[in-house]
Amino acid sequence: MQKLLLLGDEAIAQGAIDGGISGFYAYPGTPSTEIMEYAQHSKEVKEKGIHAIWSANEKTAVESAIGMSYAGKRAMAQMKHVGLNVAADAFINASITGVNGGLIIVAADDPSMHSSQNEQDSRFYGDFALIPILEPCDQQEAYDMAYNGFELSEKFNVPVLLRLTTRLAHSRAGVSTYEKKEQLKGSLPKDPRQFVLLPSIARRNYKRLLEMQPAIIKDSEESKYNKYIDAPDKSLGIVACGIAYNYLMEIFNGNCTYPVVKISQYPIPEKHLRKLRNECSSILVLEDGYPFVERQLRGFFNEGIEIKGRLTGDLPRDGELNPNLVAKALGRELCEGQQTPEIVKMRPPSLCMGCGHRDVYNALNEALAEYGDGRVFSDIGCYTLGALPPFNAINSCVDMGASITMAIGAADAGLVPSVAVIGDSTFTHSGMTGLLDAVIKNSPIVVIISDNSTTGMTGGQESSAKGRIVDICKGIGVHPDHIRVINPLKKNHEENVAIIKEELAYNGLSVIIPQRECIQTAVRNKKAAKK
Repeated sequence: MQKLLLLGDEAIAQGAIDGGISGFYAYPGTPSTEIMEYAQHSKEVKEKGIHAIWSANEKTAVESAIGMSYAGKRAMAQMKHVGLNVAADAFINASITGVNGGLIIVAADDPSMHSSQNEQDSRFYGDFALIPILEPCDQQEAYDMAYNGFELSEKFNVPVLLRLTTRLAHSRAGVSTYEKKEQLKGSLPKDPRQFVLLPSIARRNYKRLLEMQPAIIKDSEESKYNKYIDAPDKSLGIVACGIAYNYLMEIFNGNCTYPVVKISQYPIPEKHLRKLRNECSSILVLEDGYPFVERQLRGFFNEGIEIKGRLTGDLPRDGELNPNLVAKALGRELCEGQQTPEIVKMRPPSLCMGCGHRDVYNALNEALAEYGDGRVFSDIGCYTLGALPPFNAINSCVDMGASITMAIGAADAGLVPSVAVIGDSTFTHSGMTGLLDAVIKNSPIVVIISDNSTTGMTGGQESSAKGRIVDICKGIGVHPDHIRVINPLKKNHEENVAIIKEELAYNGLSVIIPQRECIQTAVRNKKAAKK
């Protein structure tokens, strides 16, 4: 055993390594990115031949992890919460196929939308799939859950969802590691038709999953991650989920005066909650994210006890939970801290100085001036900051890949020309199928694939599109005469404006590819080359 200082993300990665994993699969997305990055920088991962290469998107990551599980080895797929939407088809169906080697799906949720489009709570996905959900209260539990989660998965023959939130993912604490487990040798499924979801087999597998639910609930009730903590003041009972338990203990210096049910494994532990209901006058539910448990308790108890939380206004309905919000809900003194000096107050994010996206937007704005505003559909990446001053260049940001398909729909509605702006990594994540739609329809849109040769928004990870975009566009069917590669530099501004104007005037599909390496990765690569 050794003691390590780890982020929550890093604790999950180390726990999986020590727990006998054979493959990490992921697409970068805050706040989950550091799990794969930790694995990629691990000497042990390299020595043991553990797979740790970025996938094109979250769906392919989960499907690859299912494939490794099929082959009898332990795998983990990691993503941010909205990435689970992309992977949902494979994720839900994996609960029906079951597993062979243990399979953990990590979803890092982002309450308060620090770097996301929504606050969705991944626990609903786990409940929908009828599988065990693990939600650590601290970094040690994050390590423990990754370490033991594969065996839980193999015990019930289903994937396990490991859910954490931003604060835990990106804060550090001491973590004690355990004896390292060997990787499984690999074996084919005992049931050769387990993974063949023809309706007759899927119906049989689904019945088996339903029959397993009492055992999954019993395991949750007996889990070391869930417990009933008695206390003298029965006027209130507290249900504390995941990191909320940590906040509660912080407020009471580890000695809460009210009875507490700590929940870090789901389904909800019914016997603990019934005891709390029978002994206490009212219940306060503390959970980071949606009122997932609070809603369940309202149906579970049905009458006779007041249940407070996000639905009643005792806690805010939106945003990230924190110790002050918990203290306020309990009527205790707040920890105000020091006022932030004016000079360090938050300011809006902006594109880096020297970023090629700046020159793309300057050229695009000039080329579009004669057509009027409201024609540019953007995507998710650094370039989304083109929505802010001084560019004010884009009019949408919905989900990965939506720029191209929204531009198609707008053009179908008569908004011609329409422009899509998408990054290289986002293009190979979710943009290629939209481009195929545009090819089939010969939609009168201009697709700008702003290629900075990296996944810049999450820190400069390897892009699946690197060196492949022109060939991909040709292969999908874009006419070579309307695939235009430009260099977004100030000295090329007039030339780039002229090219964009030409393609805006063309009554059909055009793809413009501004190619210039991300300024941040360029600096890092230059420094690395000197070593």
